[in-house]
Amino acid sequence: MTLVQSYARILNVNDLEAALVGSMHPDEIALEAPEVRRLLSQQFPYWSDLPIERVTSSGTVNAMFRLGNDMTVRLPFVEWGASGIEHETVWLPRLAPQLPVRIPAVLGAGKPDDTYPCPWLVLDWLPGESPIPGELQNPDLLAGDLATFMMALREADTTAAPQGYRGGALEALDEPVRDCLRQVEDLVDVAALTRSWEDSLRAEPWTDEPVWVHCDLLTGNVLVADGRLVGVLDFAASGIGDPACDLMAAWSILPASSRGTFRDAVGIDDATWARGRGWALSQAVIALPYYRETNRIMAANSLHILTELARATP
Repeated sequence: MTLVQSYARILNVNDLEAALVGSMHPDEIALEAPEVRRLLSQQFPYWSDLPIERVTSSGTVNAMFRLGNDMTVRLPFVEWGASGIEHETVWLPRLAPQLPVRIPAVLGAGKPDDTYPCPWLVLDWLPGESPIPGELQNPDLLAGDLATFMMALREADTTAAPQGYRGGALEALDEPVRDCLRQVEDLVDVAALTRSWEDSLRAEPWTDEPVWVHCDLLTGNVLVADGRLVGVLDFAASGIGDPACDLMAAWSILPASSRGTFRDAVGIDDATWARGRGWALSQAVIALPYYRETNRIMAANSLHILTELARATP
């Protein structure tokens, strides 16, 4: 069962498309299999006769098409997603040898043309399934695997690395977090989440050198097999910054019973853990009102994170 199918079941949505309704952003680019085949025919003709199938996904920036059995075509459906494709083209090959699990390998870098305005990628297809919160086979083992991945990523060479999408100062997000909390007060415990957020803001900041961080460790970007971590996807937001931002995995993926295992394996102090709660909260609460009606899978995952954070409020 895929992540989308599982969340559709949790939401009691029988039709998957009912969970992903219409456009999520202004000026979205319509992408279907014929357009992908046209681009392949022009730029990678040796792949253009392979079967192409749209991958149903909760993704918010890129459309994914499975190409044959072993490849994926990743194309932005918003023009501002182009920078993420360019980033992955450069950094996926550099990061892969330094990490303990598979990440996508770039097989071809497509260029924009007169019809489609963005760069795009042909990647290898990674096996595995996205973990479903509350349905993990071996949560303590997965907690250890996630910690191992994060620690390896922290040790990756930062030469010429860009700033990550997240990983700066939490204070910069104070106004949007509080505004979004007001917008979802019918869904979440605003008082508890406000206490959690303010505790995160009081935490000592990261003062060491910035390290590599993924910046978007949500369930849809993680692959497991037999309960173990086997792959990590979508490095478009990655870069250097405060490693606390990757701790969002503790609330987006893991159950409360495994968070201590995860924290011990990563070996972090109270301030970093508090900032990690803040990064998880900010990501989820800003996403929830934006995708509430147009991407109910993303909204459901955001609501799950906020519910877990409210329960864990210090």
